[in-house]
Amino acid sequence: MYSYRQLFLKHVAQTSDAPLQLEIESAEGVYLKGSDGKRYIDLISGISVSSIGHSNPKVMEAIQTQSQSYLHLMVYGEFVQKPQVQLAEQIAQHLPSHLQSVYFVNSGSEAVEGAMKLAKRYTGRKKFIAARNAYHGNTHAPMSLMSDEAYTKTFAPLLPGIDHINFNDPSDLHRITTETAAVFIETVQGEAGYIPAQTEFLQAVRSRCTEVGALLILDEIQCGMGRTGKMFAFEHYGISPDILLLAKAFGGGLPLGAFISSNEIMGVLTHDPVLGHITTFGGHPLSCAAALAGLHYLLDEDLMKGIAAKEALFRQLLVHPKIKSISGKGLMLAVEFESFEENKAVIDRCIENGLLTDWFLFAPEKMRLSPPLIITAQEIEKSCEIILEAIR
Repeated sequence: MYSYRQLFLKHVAQTSDAPLQLEIESAEGVYLKGSDGKRYIDLISGISVSSIGHSNPKVMEAIQTQSQSYLHLMVYGEFVQKPQVQLAEQIAQHLPSHLQSVYFVNSGSEAVEGAMKLAKRYTGRKKFIAARNAYHGNTHAPMSLMSDEAYTKTFAPLLPGIDHINFNDPSDLHRITTETAAVFIETVQGEAGYIPAQTEFLQAVRSRCTEVGALLILDEIQCGMGRTGKMFAFEHYGISPDILLLAKAFGGGLPLGAFISSNEIMGVLTHDPVLGHITTFGGHPLSCAAALAGLHYLLDEDLMKGIAAKEALFRQLLVHPKIKSISGKGLMLAVEFESFEENKAVIDRCIENGLLTDWFLFAPEKMRLSPPLIITAQEIEKSCEIILEAIR
C-alpha cells in the first residue's frame, strides 16, 4: 500500500524536483501540525494568505453557515448574492471614494488578467509598464509583466508591448508615455525580497500616470489586508491607484481575489462587447463569506495596531554577523544572508527545529518572514531563537 507521501509524488503535479513534502495533519493559529505530531511555527502563512491565523473560529463558522444556504448559483454577475454584496460594500468602506466597484475573481493572477483587460478597454491603449523584479502571477499575461527571462523565456512568446522600469528609480519614469495603458506596481515588492516603494518614487509614478493618462494599478495581492500595519499599503504614501488588486489574505483562507476600480472605469466591461470580462467561480459565496468574516476579525481585534511593534521586535532580536540586512515593512520582512546556499542551510535547520520559512524567487539569499498577524511577542521571541540557533 502506498503512503500519502508516495501518492503525493505519484499523482500530484510537482513544480520542483525537491518538494518539501511536509505532511500536515492540522493547523491552528500560527502552528502547523504534522502527521507525526510535530508542530511548526508558520512564518510563511501560505505566502501571506493565513493572516488571521489558521482555522480562525469566526471564518470557520461563516463557512459552515454559508454552506447550509447555498454554494455556486450562477455565473458571476447575474444574481444578487448576499455574501458578495456584503463583502464588496464592506471593502469599499475602507477605500477612497473612487474605488467602489469590486470585480471578484479566484486568485491574484486572475485579478491581474482582469485589470489588464480593463486598462486596455478603458484607455484604448495596448502597452504596459511594470517594474523589474516584480511578481504579478504565473499565468500567461501576468508572466508577461515579469522582467527575469530565466523564468519566462521557456514560455515565449508572451504578450507584446511590455516595458520595464527600475523600482524606486524616478529617473526611469519617462518610459511611461501617452501610449501606456497602465503601470503595474507592487506597493511592496514581494519576490524581490520585500522591498517597500519609496515615497518619492510612488508619488512620482502617480503624477506621471495622471500626466499622460495612464492608469496606475497597485498590486497589493501580498501586502494588502493589514500586513504592513494599514489596511492597504498605499495608505502609507498619500496616493491612491486607479485600480487596486487584492487576493491571498483577502479570502480569509479560501480562494478569492479582486480588481477594484471606479464605477466609470469598470463600467466599460458591460458593453462593446457585452460580458467584457466573465468568470464562473469568481466571488464564490463560500469564499466571500469567509472573506467577510476575516475582514471583521481583522478590524474587531484591531490586529493592525500591533504590527509596528511586532516588526520592531523581529528587527531587535534578529541581530547576527551573518545577517546582512532586514528589508520589508510590517510583518513582511526579508532577512538577507551572504548567499542562497547559506540561506537554504539556515532554512533547512529551522524546519528541522519546528519553524517554517522559505526564500524568495528573485532574492534567493533572503529568508521570508510573513507570519500570521496574530503572532504574539512570545512566539516572535521563540521564532528568533530558532533562527539564530540555525545560523549558529
